[in-house]
Amino acid sequence: MAQKGVQLDRESFSCSICLDLLKDPVTIPCGHSYCRSCVKAHWDGEDQKGIYSCPQCRKTFKPRPVLEKSTMLADLVEQLKKTGLQAAPADHCYAGAEDVACDVCSGRKLKATKSCLSCPASYCEEHLQPHYDSAPLRKHKLVEPSKKLQENICSDHDEVMKIFCRTDQKCICYLCLMDEHKGHDTVSAAAERTERQRELEGSRQQIQQRIQDAEKDVKLLQQQLEAIHRSADKTEEHSQKIFSQLIRLLQKRSSDVKQQIRSQQEAEGRRVKELQEKLEQEITELKRKDAELKQLSHTEDHSQFLHSCPSVAALRGATHSSSIQIRPLRHFEDVTAAVSELREKLQDILREEWANISLRVAEVDVLLPQPGPTSRAGFLRYSCEITLDPNTAHRELLLSEGNRKVTLMKQLQSYSAHPDRFTDRFQVLSRESLTGRCYWEVKMRGRDVGVAVAYKNISRAGGGTECVFGFNDKSWELHCDSDSYSFWYNKIFTSISVPWSSRVGVYLDHRAGILSFYSVSGTMTLLHRVQTTFTQPLCAGIRIYSPGASAEFV
Repeated sequence: MAQKGVQLDRESFSCSICLDLLKDPVTIPCGHSYCRSCVKAHWDGEDQKGIYSCPQCRKTFKPRPVLEKSTMLADLVEQLKKTGLQAAPADHCYAGAEDVACDVCSGRKLKATKSCLSCPASYCEEHLQPHYDSAPLRKHKLVEPSKKLQENICSDHDEVMKIFCRTDQKCICYLCLMDEHKGHDTVSAAAERTERQRELEGSRQQIQQRIQDAEKDVKLLQQQLEAIHRSADKTEEHSQKIFSQLIRLLQKRSSDVKQQIRSQQEAEGRRVKELQEKLEQEITELKRKDAELKQLSHTEDHSQFLHSCPSVAALRGATHSSSIQIRPLRHFEDVTAAVSELREKLQDILREEWANISLRVAEVDVLLPQPGPTSRAGFLRYSCEITLDPNTAHRELLLSEGNRKVTLMKQLQSYSAHPDRFTDRFQVLSRESLTGRCYWEVKMRGRDVGVAVAYKNISRAGGGTECVFGFNDKSWELHCDSDSYSFWYNKIFTSISVPWSSRVGVYLDHRAGILSFYSVSGTMTLLHRVQTTFTQPLCAGIRIYSPGASAEFV
């Protein structure tokens, strides 16, 4: 109560503005008291309004009151300071909902600074002092404040549990040892703690070792990341230089062709113009002679006519014109055709080499392969657009829907000759070369369709097995028959007993050497899975067995 009284006294002599003891106290007309400087600063802020108020009761004054020192309050504050009375504990010293409260404090409890396992109870700093002053209490075990002290008390006997029963793996009191735990394997809680502490230290050492190993791995990965960045930057720089050189070379060749065309144009133009001028001169001369002969033909004097008329031979010899042989007009179309042929060859080279470059890029991997997808949504993350290459299609295969659909027809299509074309097998390959992780789906109409992947160097000409999907070591084919599936590789046949579906999904993880075929309907059903090592980029392929049947990449 004394402490509470001191708190009230201190609050009575505190300024409600600065919350500290009054300094140079003054009392305003409403009766409330403040530090002179505090109320002066408050009223200075109200000068513009011309109305002054009490910070506590809000009573207003006009004009501004004159502040007079409150002598009595000043004396009381000075006496309060001299008595040495301490202020009440600050709010942060009292126990909150999350704090451990002192078990001895009455009224508003202070925070506990220690808990005693022997008592068991928690104490604030003042009530803990006997544990330091009294010899018997100094033997008690003091720990950081804990809310779980009651867990150390036996609920049956209300005694401290200082014994550990290894049989039942629980703490007990000494009375439990005489009763239900009689004959059990028991030790003191301290001894069990020592044993468990030893095991704990062993576990910690293992954890710390794992932490060290993980930190080394993190450092190694950071080094790998930096190396990847350096290598990527360097490779990008070199690649840009090479492509810039190629671009400059193409620009140089373009300029050379343009210059040659213009030079040839000028040379041929000069030849034509020279011959044209020569012929025009000859025409002028012939017209002149024709006029002379015409005039001579009108001469009436026979002797004069005969004297002036040249012989027929002389007339024929007088002309210098010659027959001009003009070859069929071709202009520079042949050059255009040659440049177009160069473009086709460059596109083929770039397409083939791009697949090789993509494969090399995909091979850059410092980590173990990640697990593959497990749902159709996961597979669709790797979906790629597949278009068929008309230069590889058998001449009875019709490509449509932007070269995504192929149908077996009964008549030949108007394809030009090309060395990449399948000549005897109703097969076609994709334009794209596939590396990395890829997924695509094929929708079939009709039966007897082969869904395949193959190396680009698979044979094309002839009807031998080296050209047939699934009958060599360069291709893999899922044969979708009229009511069943079968898988073919290098002439090895595997029957698959799964209900037929018109849609097949294909998943390729080129680096991991995984090729999987799925039946796609309401769910995805694995039809066949290949684990191998792919040595080249792959192309998607389609083989049609029956006229009218079709397959479309969707």
